[in-house]
Amino acid sequence: MQRFRSHSEHSLDPKGRLNIPTRFRDVLREQYNSEMLIVTHWEKSLRAYPVAEWEALEEKLLARGENQPDFARFVRYVIAGVNECPVDKQGRILLPPTLRAGMGIEKDVAVVGMLRHFEIWDKSAWDEETRNTRQNFGDFRDGLANLGIL
Repeated sequence: MQRFRSHSEHSLDPKGRLNIPTRFRDVLREQYNSEMLIVTHWEKSLRAYPVAEWEALEEKLLARGENQPDFARFVRYVIAGVNECPVDKQGRILLPPTLRAGMGIEKDVAVVGMLRHFEIWDKSAWDEETRNTRQNFGDFRDGLANLGIL
């Protein structure tokens, strides 16, 4: 099974288009038989989902989200940001200005694989996130041990 793995750095063109890494386009095409991404804002980055993965997430929100107190605010935030972004013939998607502005994305970005989806970060925010994660790596020991990785 192919997944979205690794990361790469890119620059948006003046229209706000992002060149999707070839290996990610291959996953989208071969694993999901699609040329469409669903992009929305998340916590510190944008998230790009193949349509099938996005639909599975929506089903979870519908099935379980109503049982969680005050969860409607989260759903409202994420669903309000949803944009369908077709991959053009040059392998690019147009990131809407509102999504870019909300995450402080101007030009330089990091595209980060997250297995079933990928994230689009402002390059400076990604550098900071990576630095913080490295400094606090010990925080993950219990979780890794529970998964049998340590």
